[in-house]
Amino acid sequence: MDKYKLKEIFQDRKPGILGRDKYSNYAVLLPIIEQHNEPHILFEVRAYELRRQPGEICFPGGRVDQSDATEKETAIRETIEELGITKDCIEHVFPLDFLVNPFGSIIYPFVGLIKDSASFSINKAEVAEVFTVPLSFLQQVKPDIHQIHFKPVPDQSFPYEKIVGGKKYNWQAKGMEECFYYFEDKVIWGLTARILTHFLTLIRE
Repeated sequence: MDKYKLKEIFQDRKPGILGRDKYSNYAVLLPIIEQHNEPHILFEVRAYELRRQPGEICFPGGRVDQSDATEKETAIRETIEELGITKDCIEHVFPLDFLVNPFGSIIYPFVGLIKDSASFSINKAEVAEVFTVPLSFLQQVKPDIHQIHFKPVPDQSFPYEKIVGGKKYNWQAKGMEECFYYFEDKVIWGLTARILTHFLTLIRE
């Protein structure tokens, strides 16, 4: 390959995430709504009949569909479907940092405002209940932080004989912080807590 061909292939290329086509892509909205004359963050409790993560606390969101023009559109669409509100009730939607989790998915979070005049009609097939937490409360508390460790486990057919170190190869364990927020009887953790922590850091800065 000569230098001119190389330039033709790469000069206008924009970098992405390597292997993105093998990941599941999701988008969520961190919704802010005014309650009692102060901003609150709205959370959902996932329906207990769901196969994945029943009863866990999350933000509105879901898988990016091919019909969605952008991840932002996904976040808005899913919020409308789950909360039963109209599109004009959601405004000022801005992107947060996306995250790649170790389980094969990319999450695109957004923050947006829900008008306090919005009338909710919760989709009970997906959402058991919603609740809000005062933003001032979340800004004042520090989450509990715990560590999770992941270590690669090669399958039985892994060709150890082809790598330096063989079966004694020093696989590196990966550590990940898990944040826990507590509000009344609710426990907010996992990806929801990571996105929440990121948002609180941004507004603090």
